[in-house]
Amino acid sequence: MITHGTHPHATVRSWLGVAAITASLFVFLTTELMPVGLLTPMSTSLRISVGAAGLMVTLYGVSAGLGVPFIVAWTRRVNRRVLLSTLLAILTLGNTITAISPNYPLVLTTRLIMGFASGVFWAIGVSMAMRLVAERHASRAAAIVMSGISIAAVVGIPLGTLLESLTGWRTTFLIWAGLSVLVFLAVVTVIPSLPSTNAVSVREVFGLPLKNVPLRLVLFTVVLFVLGHFGAYTFVRPYLEHSAAATPFFITAALMAYGAGGAAGNFVAGHTVTRNPRGSFIVGCAGLVTSLLLLTIAHGQAGSVIALAVWGVSFGVVQLSQITMTQAAAPDTFEAAMSLNTMAYNTSIALGALFGGLFADHLGVTSVVWFGVTLTAASLLLTVGTRRKTSHALPGDTPAPTRTQPAERA
Repeated sequence: MITHGTHPHATVRSWLGVAAITASLFVFLTTELMPVGLLTPMSTSLRISVGAAGLMVTLYGVSAGLGVPFIVAWTRRVNRRVLLSTLLAILTLGNTITAISPNYPLVLTTRLIMGFASGVFWAIGVSMAMRLVAERHASRAAAIVMSGISIAAVVGIPLGTLLESLTGWRTTFLIWAGLSVLVFLAVVTVIPSLPSTNAVSVREVFGLPLKNVPLRLVLFTVVLFVLGHFGAYTFVRPYLEHSAAATPFFITAALMAYGAGGAAGNFVAGHTVTRNPRGSFIVGCAGLVTSLLLLTIAHGQAGSVIALAVWGVSFGVVQLSQITMTQAAAPDTFEAAMSLNTMAYNTSIALGALFGGLFADHLGVTSVVWFGVTLTAASLLLTVGTRRKTSHALPGDTPAPTRTQPAERA
């Protein structure tokens, strides 16, 4: 029976659980996007082209996207704390294998398997955090978890780039394996038992966009902006090296500027999406288009940093907005809707990296940025053109999905 009662355990431990899930997002996302900051040295070490190195992001995204609706449905009776712990164990093992892999095919195979774990996390992580706290604080919990994206951009990927310059890319992945272990221990220690609540069968999952027009429109907009954003972002290092004669130190600083902008965008969106998620998405998406255009006309390192900072702010706004739009479109089946969102999102990351690699290898890295401009602009136009079908304002600070009885404590 579905109720809307307040969770009785909105305590310090509950917020520690939210922090553990945020840390989980951090290690999953940095693992997924680590090749972005390490693309040049990894391609050199593994003796492959920059475009081929982009497949490390592509295959990760393919498995994260295509596998998640099935895995989430098949594990719909599995306790979510147990499931998250298992996913982190897979991540730890995968980072370790990547660090010691003797060749490129093994790296690709490992990342393909890790992608399945990452996709499932994206489908269940936000809803887990929202269940841990009182319903009136659910949107705050979601915003905190999503801030892990900004933390990954501000700290994770730049730190990975810095560590690679000091120690090598293999050591960097080994360090991330150690971080994954620490997050695993935090999850099993502070997160209570969370029986699955609103997961549905595979047939019902794939039936949602057929009968839910707002959800279908959200998924289309997600595909377009993710294709554009990640098609360009995956190749930001070689682009900066080409256009601004960037050194590894400058690339680290530029990625930190991007991440700091993302943190600011996430903070701003945390206050605007409950009132108008669609409007927030439109503003953020317009910012994505603008920042990419700025990057094409930026001359020198200062202009590149400004463009990346604007890019980060815009992405922070768009990212939280699209999650809230998904929830508003399917509040009673949020976890299932998020599995579709994850499929669309991660498959688009994969395709964006693939198409970006093709553009980079055949037309030069500058063409990848124009690819990003085109697709993010298409997402913006689609959202503007569909008026208000994609989202609804959410009352107060409570955009939480509907819930079953409060989860038991471990």
